[in-house]
Amino acid sequence: MAGETLFDKIWRAHEVCQNDEGQSLLWVDRHLAHEGSFHAFNKLAERGLPVRHPEQTIGIADHYVPTRGRDLIAVQPKVRDVIEQLVENTRRHGVRLIGLDDPRQGIVHVVGPEQGITQPGLLMVCGDSHTSTHGALGALAFGIGASEVAHVLATQTLWQTKPKRMRVRIDGALAPGVTAKDIALAWIAHLGADGARGYAIEYAGDVIDGLSVEARLTLCNLSIEGGGRCGMIAPDDKTIEYVKGRPFAPEGAALEQAERYWRSLFSDADAAFDRDVQLEGRDIAPTVTWGVSPEEALPIHSVVPDPLQAGSDAKARQIRDSLDYMGLTPGQKLTDIQVDRVFIGSCTNARIEDLRSAADVLRGKKCKVGGLVSPGSTLVKVQAEAEGLDQVFVEAGLEWVESGCSMCVGMNGDLVGSGERCASTTNRNFKGRQGPGARTHLMSPAMVAAAALNGHLTDIRELWGGSSWNH
Repeated sequence: MAGETLFDKIWRAHEVCQNDEGQSLLWVDRHLAHEGSFHAFNKLAERGLPVRHPEQTIGIADHYVPTRGRDLIAVQPKVRDVIEQLVENTRRHGVRLIGLDDPRQGIVHVVGPEQGITQPGLLMVCGDSHTSTHGALGALAFGIGASEVAHVLATQTLWQTKPKRMRVRIDGALAPGVTAKDIALAWIAHLGADGARGYAIEYAGDVIDGLSVEARLTLCNLSIEGGGRCGMIAPDDKTIEYVKGRPFAPEGAALEQAERYWRSLFSDADAAFDRDVQLEGRDIAPTVTWGVSPEEALPIHSVVPDPLQAGSDAKARQIRDSLDYMGLTPGQKLTDIQVDRVFIGSCTNARIEDLRSAADVLRGKKCKVGGLVSPGSTLVKVQAEAEGLDQVFVEAGLEWVESGCSMCVGMNGDLVGSGERCASTTNRNFKGRQGPGARTHLMSPAMVAAAALNGHLTDIRELWGGSSWNH
């Protein structure tokens, strides 16, 4: 019998049956529901259906929550209504809620790993594309649409077409200043925004082994931006130590049994992948986006591309369109691009390691442009404040706020103004993502901090002088 990939093993363990079209009915271990789930709850109400397994769904308020206080009276009625619907829907159906005033509140993809809700071998879904984040702990996790959320609520199962398998292997070592965010932007730029469409991605290699769990979460988070259905990393000692002792993690004999299973979750030596992608760590540099897709990214020492040098008319049109929206000139140095504000936050880069790396750049200095720092969860906020990181940000001239999705998607009122340019730690730079007319450049937390200090995109290696650190 041929060997199996990590993805195959978890898929097989959760497959209930197949239909005549070849789709698989999958059992769902964990379902995470944020405020946007009201559409799915409404579908249940229309049919008079209960939540089939309320104990396996967890509600978490994140997308719409205000970050400058927790008083709903002060927010827009639409925002307040959506948050209140989550409270009412979870109460009515007996679903556990990590709500606005809960000390565990935070972004769903930060809270899941932080609380031990996310564990190796689980099949996890959420009505949010960046659910791929949880694959960093060896889970099979992916985003689903509103009708699929309703199906999970009603049945605890989900029909899915099995994707192909892709391995992204990165060997060697990273240079100083290169982070998981740079790895992600590098492979997406290499393959394109659709390069992994139809694939489940497994990350492997020396570089991946060397990453911290929080860095792996960043990498898997961005899998969807390259078209991947999910991103996964086989659990190892780091993973198991990370999960142990967390509130939802197994204990005692249950932990021993779970750990035996977790250690079986790896791709067999003779497992076949439909596509193998090989990158070298030494070839990856600090990277930023210049356009309106994560694939439009280049090493920071590069220049803005010229549509006249594009390989096709279609590519030339795409570059011209992106340059027009972003207000950039072909041949312009990336380090000459001025920014108006910065944002440090999101499910991609708002964990404690991310905040530490940004604070290390800013400590004792003053920013030339202002911005917002929103920790990924209330627990991250508490830890950051205990370490004095909040004071570093405030003294540098940035605003320190509560946890939530915030300026990543702008649903709560945290927006980048039209025509303004933002250096951001987020995951998407689509037109209007951070607000109508907003121009977004994606990069690592340290690179955002460097841009805040200088007022323009900056090569972090120039500030660090070659010191060795990776996040």
